[in-house]
Amino acid sequence: MSLKKEVVLSEKAPEAIGPYSAGMKLGNMVYTAGQLPVDRATGKIVEGGIAAEARQSLTNLKYVLEAAGSGLGYVVKTTCFLADMGEFAEFNAVYAEFFTDNPPARSTVAVKTLPLNVRVEIEAIAYIP
Repeated sequence: MSLKKEVVLSEKAPEAIGPYSAGMKLGNMVYTAGQLPVDRATGKIVEGGIAAEARQSLTNLKYVLEAAGSGLGYVVKTTCFLADMGEFAEFNAVYAEFFTDNPPARSTVAVKTLPLNVRVEIEAIAYIP
């Protein structure tokens, strides 16, 4: 059996800012690119600090997953990048709003700088039911 990878595009999530796809499907799995806190309607980074940025990044992640036929409830692993670990608790509170039951495995790492100088970027691996 040969698996074919398929590009995932979402009309709700912001377009990629480089030569990459928002997501890739392979079999019954979807792998997302890191989602930034950009509002597709305005094309701008949301204002309001880490909580607003985390909420928008997670919403964008949800849109990409849904475009692949998956959803937040099917996420098995996330990787979260924070520009400031001092904002971890506030980030974590917002994250917990999106993953309420059986949260996925997660890595959270501090990075020096993120694209567009945002505070957070989130990627995921999920299965497609």
